[in-house]
Amino acid sequence: MGMRQVHELRERGVRAVILSYVDTAGINRVKTVPVNRLDDAVRWGVGISPVFDVFLSDDSVTGTDRLGGPDGDLRMRPDMDRLVVLAAQPGWAWAPADRFTQDGEPWVADQRGFARRAVERAAAEGVSFRMAIEVEWVVDPPEPTFASAYGMSRLVEFSDYARDILVALEEQGVQVEQLHPEYSAGQFEVSVAAADPVAAADDSVLVRQTIRAVSRRHGLRVSFSPCPVFETVGNGGHVHLSAWRGGVNLFEGFPERDGGYAAAGILHHLPALLALGTPSPAGYLRLVPSRWAGAFACWGVETRETALRFVPGTSGLSGAANLEVKCFDLAANPYLLLGGLVAAAMSGLSARRPLPPPVTGDPVLLPDAPRLPTSLDAAVEEFAGDAVLRAALGSVLFDAVVAVRRAEAARFKGVADEEVAEALRWVY
Repeated sequence: MGMRQVHELRERGVRAVILSYVDTAGINRVKTVPVNRLDDAVRWGVGISPVFDVFLSDDSVTGTDRLGGPDGDLRMRPDMDRLVVLAAQPGWAWAPADRFTQDGEPWVADQRGFARRAVERAAAEGVSFRMAIEVEWVVDPPEPTFASAYGMSRLVEFSDYARDILVALEEQGVQVEQLHPEYSAGQFEVSVAAADPVAAADDSVLVRQTIRAVSRRHGLRVSFSPCPVFETVGNGGHVHLSAWRGGVNLFEGFPERDGGYAAAGILHHLPALLALGTPSPAGYLRLVPSRWAGAFACWGVETRETALRFVPGTSGLSGAANLEVKCFDLAANPYLLLGGLVAAAMSGLSARRPLPPPVTGDPVLLPDAPRLPTSLDAAVEEFAGDAVLRAALGSVLFDAVVAVRRAEAARFKGVADEEVAEALRWVY
């Protein structure tokens, strides 16, 4: 980082840079620096307390044996390889940040660092992953006239808005695959190109920040909550992933090849992974049968009611086969979630765990279809007993996840479902 780069940013109208990280509760926490202080931030970091690792979604604080007190400090350093000049926030640039100790060592509970370590461990065994998170959201216009699911009339109503989202993402270097009206009233979905898991998590944060900024410029309010309105189809955060070895997609020829073992590892750890990917009580109001939410721990070929949906890809399109994990939502910290999926897939590859037979149709009609945990309490207990995920995250970060999830569940104990949805509608 030097004066020339600062000058280039100024030439593009940038006056300040957002340093961004996502905490254990899934909230995007930031600090900002004027552009002329960016070089110092890169070299020395910006101070931030480790207590944020045990913040809840309402900014209350829990604790572990290592975290939760007023002592200590960390340094946030922006990843300059991911610096983006923001198209919908004039004068601002954004960069995801990694956190370090005062001595310059990587912070043991840094969520982005965990995802990077998971990727590096897989690479040491010759395996790489490509991932993408679908983003669904609901707009709340001043005078709503909501139209049919997937309907052209909704796109006409929000045509300028949807175009501006696409333009902003393109200007920021995000490759959009598709954008369309979704099922619920006022709901949209955008899908972006798959990337390395750390980059995919970065993209998920950036996409949501961009949607929120464009929405504000159009006088709209948006909710990424898994259940913006009780008893309606909520917002998912489905993950598409593929695993590669030696340039070969392991999901080609699925499930006979190693992709089947990777999927079996994810399926085996899925109840525990909910504590990473469905971390809010609101998520369990979305995760119900017969709504394409993936409420059952089983898999199928293009089956949208199973938690794992195998997507063979269009015939003749090389490398397109992938696995969609449907049971997660956008309350998740994407770095924790994608790193956890890598760890689970690698455990399946290592153990050569067999994949059970596929399911067709709606699993709710089957007498023995295994239901995923139906509450955050149940999911966190599955997570607390998962030795593979504990080893992958390390004890400090693992214990922080357990503490935050238990405290989040306790905060809403005895609260009516409608009130849970209302309380969390605008948080994520």
